[in-house]
Amino acid sequence: MNAISLRNVDIAYGDTRVVEDLSLDVAEGECFGLVGESGSGKSTVLRAVTGLAPDWTGEISLFGQPRGKAIDRKFAALCQMVFQDPYGSLHPRQTVDAALSEPLAIHGLGGADTRVPEMMAACGLDPRFRFRLPHQLSGGQRQRVAIARALMLKPKILLLDEPTSALDVSVQAEILNLLKRLRREQKLTYILVTHDLPVVSFLCDRLAVMRQGRVVEVAPVEALRHNAMTHPYARELVEKSANRVSA
Repeated sequence: MNAISLRNVDIAYGDTRVVEDLSLDVAEGECFGLVGESGSGKSTVLRAVTGLAPDWTGEISLFGQPRGKAIDRKFAALCQMVFQDPYGSLHPRQTVDAALSEPLAIHGLGGADTRVPEMMAACGLDPRFRFRLPHQLSGGQRQRVAIARALMLKPKILLLDEPTSALDVSVQAEILNLLKRLRREQKLTYILVTHDLPVVSFLCDRLAVMRQGRVVEVAPVEALRHNAMTHPYARELVEKSANRVSA
């Protein structure tokens, strides 16, 4: 079954069309990568799915149910987003406990005293961090809090917008390993937006290459690993990535 389906989706910001005629299917349990250079429309796709970019046409559905354009509680319980900048996505005056408890309070759910430490443990956060503020945590710890917050409502889908790009290289691998483990343990579906092809190779099953708001190629991750992409632009991205790594 497809967890996410998009059909002939156009997305605009005002008079500027950012994504055109996008159609994709993401299977339940899959990690699907969206790659391309800055401005290609990758993050805009995630924002449309979450309701943060409501000016779109076409069809978006989750597990076969049409997605409206508003942000609603039913959708939030099913699909959550993890943003690029963990410091910017956390309230600077809100403790870890408050940040993790808030989704439960908004949805009228109890059990925070149990759920908060459980999710902290699942995301590798020391219990001592529970009543600390974001500025008292490292970048990696803040991103773990952001991931834990996204999982508080037990969603089936996580939308990951460059989840490691704001982190030190030494911390990136820890977060990627965490995401891989959580996907397996909690049977999650991911859409990962990134410009970092080694991250896609490590985490994803398939990927779509976007250029100027359009998908130019969809391929299994093996095509990326074995330099077997077919579209010239996709091959160019792979070559640029290889040059950066070798440098």
